[in-house]
Parts: sequence; structure tokens; C-alpha cells
Amino acid sequence: MAATASFRSLGSCLKRMSKPLIVGSMAIALSLGASSAWAGDPFRTSDPRSIGDQTEAAFRAMFEQGNYVEAGRLLESAEADEPMAHAMVASLAYLEEDWSTMGSRATLTREAAEALVETDPLRGNLYIAVGHFMEGAHVIMTQGTLRGSPTALMKLQRVFSHINAAEAIDATDPELNLVKGFMDLMIAVNLPFADPEEAISRLDNYAAPPYVAQRGIAVACRDLDDYGCATSAIDRAIAAAPNNPDLYYLKAQILVQQGDEAASLEFFDMALERRDYFPTALGNQIAWERCRTNNRVNDRNQNCNRLRR
Repeated sequence: MAATASFRSLGSCLKRMSKPLIVGSMAIALSLGASSAWAGDPFRTSDPRSIGDQTEAAFRAMFEQGNYVEAGRLLESAEADEPMAHAMVASLAYLEEDWSTMGSRATLTREAAEALVETDPLRGNLYIAVGHFMEGAHVIMTQGTLRGSPTALMKLQRVFSHINAAEAIDATDPELNLVKGFMDLMIAVNLPFADPEEAISRLDNYAAPPYVAQRGIAVACRDLDDYGCATSAIDRAIAAAPNNPDLYYLKAQILVQQGDEAASLEFFDMALERRDYFPTALGNQIAWERCRTNNRVNDRNQNCNRLRR
């Protein structure tokens, strides 16, 4: 039951984040900004890993700048042996509902990570877990919950095994805590009786960069109807990456859900100022949400559905 819910929740999570996860995944997925001291590693200020300049540039474009289009362009020539690059392509494919690319890149994430284990066992194990997680999510998306659950359950067991192996190497690693924090939040938000506090604490205290970690906390708190927590987290994310339009979109959603729709319009507009950063479907979704909110605030009857076409 927990496995099925966590894989189902990956879809909505990726749609909200990009990502990875991730995904930093992912997954899934990550103080970046100009303060990062190590080229090629946006996660660590000490003991940097060799991630690759092109992958790092794509990561920054996607998560720091919120520029999905530029990230996709950069990923076309990203390092083939870097599993995070394949995970980011998989997450972009999800946004476009390109299930074939999502599935193939999930597998490439796992295979690149299996090769990486020899030289970097922490990141290797971490992204083997991400690859299995995304492969399981792909099965659920393409085969449905009932038919895909046996494979997804098997994949989830492998996810936990490799996450535990990475944690045994360094339980405080910021990239590991980012990915694991997101996975734990997906389960906590979607299952009754699950406690999200440990996952939120993990992201708050150990994960980096902060604008991705705090964004994850904001999404989780929004979905848990804890708007004070959501507002604090999204404001911290915006402070760390003030030019990211995706963060302003999330801020607008939080304001709508907490009942301050008039205030949300400013943030929808700030997101739409850089609409060309978004995939077409996501840009249309933001415009549609803004239109519906404006109708309610100003008692208008504009046809918003045309904006989603």
C-alpha cells in the first residue's frame, strides 16, 4: 500500500517541481546561487564530487533559474556518464507526457549510477535508488496501479536498499538528504498516519541547495494545509533564488489555497513574465489558474479554458 501510494504521488510531485527529483533526483530533487564554491557540484561546499560542467549548468537552469527550456537544451549535450543528467531528462519528459523517453532515461539513470558505484559509492547508490524509483513510477504511469504494482513494489525494495547503502557512507550528505527527503515527503503527504516532520527536518537541516529543499517543504506543507509553514518555506526558497518564476507560481498557489486570492495575482503575473522558460503545457496551466483566480477576485466571467489549449 505504501509503495503504490508513493509511486502514484511521484507524478504530482514531478509536475509541481519540474523534476526529480527529482528529482535530484530525482528525482527528483537541490546555498546554490552564485555562492557555490565548487564548479560541477551544486550540493557541497566541501568534499565536492565530479558531476560535470554541462550537467551542473542544466541543474542551475532548471532549479535555480526555473528555465526548463534552457535546461532541456543543455541536457542535450550533458555528460552521458552522469546519472543526474538522465534523471533530469526523465523529469522533463514526464512534463511532456513522453512516457517512452521517461522510461528509457530512468533506466539510463540506473545504469550510469551502477557504473558510478566503482568510483563514488555514495552517489552511485543514491542514483541507483533514483533510477529504480523512476522506473517504478514509469510502470505505474504506463500500466496502471493494479497491473504495475508487483513491479513497483519490487522496485521500491531496491530503492530502500540502495538509499540505506548510501546513508551508511555519509548520512549527512546534502545531495542524499535532498533526494531522501523528497521521497519521504511523498510518502508522508499521501499516506494517512505518516509523519512528515522527520522528512521536513531532513530537508531543513541537511539538504542543499536551499531553494530546492525549501521548495519541497513548501509543497509538502501546502498539501498538508499548513500554510504558515508553506509560506515560510517558499519565502526562503525565493530569497535563495529570486529570479526563478516557478517559485512565484508556487507562492501564488499557496496564497490561493489559504484564501488570499487577490494577493496571489501579483505572483501569478511574476511567474508569467518568464512564461518562455516553461514547457508549453505548464505555461498554459499557470495562465489558466491565474484566469480562474482573477474571475473570482474581480467577479468576471472570462473563458479560461481556452488558455489551456
